[in-house]
Amino acid sequence: MTLAARKLLRRGAGYGWAGFVGDCSGGVIAALIALPYGLAMASLMGLPPVLGVFTSILTAPVIALLGRNPVLIGGTASATVPFIALAVRGQGVGGAAKVSIVASVIMMGFCVIRLGRHISKVPHAVVTGFSCGIGGMMLVSQLDVILGVESPATHSAGSTLGQLAAVMQHAGDTRAVPLLLGLAVIVGATLTARWSPKAPAPLLGVLAAAVIARVLGVHEKEIGQLPATLPPFVGFSWRPQDVLTVLPSAFGLAFVSSVNILITSRVVEHFRGRHRRMRISDADAELGAYGIANVFAGMFGAPLSVGIPARSLAVVRCGGSTRLANISHAVFLAAMLWFGAGLVARIPLPALAGVTAWMGLCLLDWSAWRRLAKMSRTDAAAFLITAFGVLAVNAVLAVAIGCAVYVARYAWVRWIRPEQGIPDLQVP
Repeated sequence: MTLAARKLLRRGAGYGWAGFVGDCSGGVIAALIALPYGLAMASLMGLPPVLGVFTSILTAPVIALLGRNPVLIGGTASATVPFIALAVRGQGVGGAAKVSIVASVIMMGFCVIRLGRHISKVPHAVVTGFSCGIGGMMLVSQLDVILGVESPATHSAGSTLGQLAAVMQHAGDTRAVPLLLGLAVIVGATLTARWSPKAPAPLLGVLAAAVIARVLGVHEKEIGQLPATLPPFVGFSWRPQDVLTVLPSAFGLAFVSSVNILITSRVVEHFRGRHRRMRISDADAELGAYGIANVFAGMFGAPLSVGIPARSLAVVRCGGSTRLANISHAVFLAAMLWFGAGLVARIPLPALAGVTAWMGLCLLDWSAWRRLAKMSRTDAAAFLITAFGVLAVNAVLAVAIGCAVYVARYAWVRWIRPEQGIPDLQVP
């Protein structure tokens, strides 16, 4: 028996009914989060909304098979919107397929030249700041739905802080019903998590909100019916000018997606309690897995799949621990499309917004804020700049600025004041 087979058997020996329930319940919650979010992201890109959902369905099996982080759940993300939206405006769905496929090939190139191991060397303070910033962004992004004050102004804001300001301007119009449903999910999930850390807390929170809505006889906007047909292959042709239009966008899309995947993977490992850094080859392999998976998505015109903190954290919170969670998330998502006329189609959107908001609260990592006064000045500055940078600009630029703090500190000590030494420095 080979060494790989022995390792597989050892892992299987410790896998029982609790692990299976955790993987399945985490997959259900991840699918529930993916459904409205994928639809919204694809719409922002100018694509048919259902393509944002098919991204997860098409890529999850490949990622589960080839990826290194078993509970890193992928899907359509806001970081990829500008690149794909530009391609759609220029060449329609075929343009989106073209830029996505080229970006996927470039990601596989990053794997071959072993670039992933360098991207993954982001300092821990920056990773923690990224987690907190993403948590804040997830919370703010759902406030308008939970408060019942959705308007074009809240969706057109250029940053998370801008969206928060727009929501606060309409705070006086808050409606009681969506607020009650959203809070029911948050409170129910929090109490469940405290009662049992491995219980499917978000799922029970959604069920609590659904029961309240039914008992009170209130009616809020629901998920509703969704098209269930697999999209056709997308045809496109290459033109000479694509060298100047598609390649730069594809490279930017590949880089942004790669940073997102590897940083999110580290955040997920942190919340799993695995603080030991992954092997340097794992980062390269992760990019290769996503690159291969995204080629399949691009063939149908679906946007790129990257790591999604909310879905990944949902799996962790529900006790998921294996690749089955990733596969079950895709299976349940497909089932929701094919059998959406049932219970899932009638889930109130404020309840789903409550799930995302609760996940955002979990990602805020309150222990990091309590340790802030004990951090070195370099670590504290990088943490705060990254966290608030995610809210003020975007996640990738925030990570770059956070890493720049260490570069500036290194340059100061190395060339300007070498006598100070570098006691608190982690060079990215």
